[in-house]
Amino acid sequence: MPSTSSSSDDDDISGKSGSSPTRPKRRRSKPLKVSNQIPPSRREEIEKALEDNQGTPARWSRKDGPKFHRFLRKRISPGTIRQIEYDLIDVDIGESWPIPITVIHGARPGPVVTLLGAIHGNELVGPLALTYLSGPNFIGEDKAIDPAAMAGTLRIIPVVNLPGYRRQSRYMPDGRDLNRGFPGKPDSNTTSRVANRLWNEIISTSDHVIDLHTAAVGRTNMPQIRANLAHPSSNRIARAFGIETILDNQGPRGSLRRVANDAGVAAITYEGGGSNEADPESVQVAIYGILNVLRSLRAIPGYPSRPRFRILASGSVWVRSDQGGLLDVLTPAGSFIQEGETVATVTDPERPGENFDILSPARGLLISTATHPFVTAGTPIGHLLPMTGGTQTLRTRLDEEGCLITSGSDGEPPWREDDEIEDISVEGEWSGGSPDAEWSLDEESAAEEEADEADPNWI
Repeated sequence: MPSTSSSSDDDDISGKSGSSPTRPKRRRSKPLKVSNQIPPSRREEIEKALEDNQGTPARWSRKDGPKFHRFLRKRISPGTIRQIEYDLIDVDIGESWPIPITVIHGARPGPVVTLLGAIHGNELVGPLALTYLSGPNFIGEDKAIDPAAMAGTLRIIPVVNLPGYRRQSRYMPDGRDLNRGFPGKPDSNTTSRVANRLWNEIISTSDHVIDLHTAAVGRTNMPQIRANLAHPSSNRIARAFGIETILDNQGPRGSLRRVANDAGVAAITYEGGGSNEADPESVQVAIYGILNVLRSLRAIPGYPSRPRFRILASGSVWVRSDQGGLLDVLTPAGSFIQEGETVATVTDPERPGENFDILSPARGLLISTATHPFVTAGTPIGHLLPMTGGTQTLRTRLDEEGCLITSGSDGEPPWREDDEIEDISVEGEWSGGSPDAEWSLDEESAAEEEADEADPNWI
């Protein structure tokens, strides 16, 4: 729990009145290796899972030559691009919510990779990134994604939750969260029917899924990957995405990622920016990461870029307000902060002249911060990865304001071997069972999820 205090020059931990702690800008020329990536018990689970990896599937073999790709009762020829409309729900009358899908079927056999945006309808980074990726700047002869040079099949779905997108809402028309409804049921509520249709016809027929998200209303995320690192193929594409921050967790019950992993489908979640806004940096990083994954899978030519280091986190702490009023966040998402540093201030217009500082409970990286100005006592205003090691390496990628420069936001990093990357461990556990469980009622805790499962109205 963070401490709060009335603001005063005496509270500054730097020893200099009116200034915050200085952030060293020293850069390292060689990686500093650490022995453990994550806590020992979790590492053993991951290593055991990796031993079960069976290698390249036989159906990707090139010895039989190019094959047609069958998708939604259509036969797609090798080396071609198809635009398909897919109905989210099967009805004779009423809105069926047709969504556009771009299918690029390569000239050579390989994995089926599905890219998804806007499962939450008001999260716009995915739709923007995937719309750009579907266009002529990236797809075509001699482009990054050239069907004649590609192996496997790429499916791009910029907007999944079309009714939510049109209403600028996170939810489906029945008020439910689509990303808590997988694998769904064909004869249940609207959200469950859509989830079941998506699951049976698109997700379960994929080898790899990249699901693009932003933070929910009232907060913003720095670019990050969320993946179950004990799932071998998900571990691979999480690292291949090529950015610094990876959160290791299974995902909430009913989430696409968790259900996909349980069925043997590799799936990762990208988070960047906030809802109802276009975040150019998060869009750019999303495109960069997707191309990295495709190169890593050898679906497209080229070598994947790799970051200087990776932060592999299995837990976090929360920065909270102990007062109520209006919030002014001083350290944006992506900031590296010191223990005791002022993260935000709280004021109350009904009591002019008084303000309180919210101090960081630990040194670490802020991966998400609140954007909604109204807070009460106990409201989380920051999500912090506490760091005890690797901080000197981290500082080599901070900008002048002390924020992490995510790979892909400033161009391609130099080539480096995978064993040259420093893995920085952040140990602990996720409060509530999910990285977002503490933010709001939208992100259910484990107990709330169990209650939902027992609620007859949910199914």
